[in-house]
Amino acid sequence: MEEILRTVSLTKRYGRHAAVNNVSLSMGQGEIYGLIGRNGAGKTTLLKLICGLARPTAGDFSLFGERPPRQSLSRVGALIEAPGIFPALSAQENLMLKYTALGGRDKRWPQKLLDTVGLSNAGSKKVGKFSMGMKQRLGIALALVGRPDLVILDEPINGLDPQGIAEIRDMIEELNRTYGVSFLISSHILEELSKIATSYGFLHQGCLLQQVTREELAAKCREHIELIAQPTERACTVLEEMGISDYRVTQDGVIQIFERLGGSGDIAMTLMQQQVRVLSLCEKNENLEDYYLKLTGGQKHV
Repeated sequence: MEEILRTVSLTKRYGRHAAVNNVSLSMGQGEIYGLIGRNGAGKTTLLKLICGLARPTAGDFSLFGERPPRQSLSRVGALIEAPGIFPALSAQENLMLKYTALGGRDKRWPQKLLDTVGLSNAGSKKVGKFSMGMKQRLGIALALVGRPDLVILDEPINGLDPQGIAEIRDMIEELNRTYGVSFLISSHILEELSKIATSYGFLHQGCLLQQVTREELAAKCREHIELIAQPTERACTVLEEMGISDYRVTQDGVIQIFERLGGSGDIAMTLMQQQVRVLSLCEKNENLEDYYLKLTGGQKHV
């Protein structure tokens, strides 16, 4: 897979505060990369750095093999924070204005984008009278107007109802599948992000904690029995004597067992018979939010 984005120790400081701190990540052509983090984790600042909307304090990055990126920035479309729109113009007029400024000549393309993002019926309605969800749709269309190879979206489904979220998700998958457009997306709605992302980067307090593929995350989040027992070493020995080999011990001493699901009672009884104290035993099937919270040691509402 061709690498289209790489950051190397990318850092952005505001005074003594490091909004982005020594971030090194990579993204391949055709990926849908999900950037996950709480408010204030540094997601928006990182996306601004990649788009050239902010200058790094330290480190650098490459786009499509160009380092530092100059010409390659023309291959990037972005929606970061509020979309840049003219409220007195219609959606089509906003799109046509940007499209013309980029040198576009196919006048059918802006209308096709409106159809794609679900604004084909907006007509001559002024954008200033749009709902938040309609403005988000227009912002996504504006990010796509230059036919970019990489689209960067910061919280793209904010303000959308469930149907709108599903439509935007389908649109992203279609553009990715049919045209090979790569996406770098930050979102708080982790359940939705998990439906389309092919890889993930977890940001916390400006630092990149981990970068994983969808397959790697699925392996980490698969259904398992979670056991806390003392002494831990003896518990592992007993499990192996029971024929259980597919397990791991976390840094916190939690034993995660990936076989004998539904057999928690037998495991607990055998451990107690072998003088192992069982403090906690339960079956779990982690989702993306659970994994993020465990990774950051945090609370809900990321």
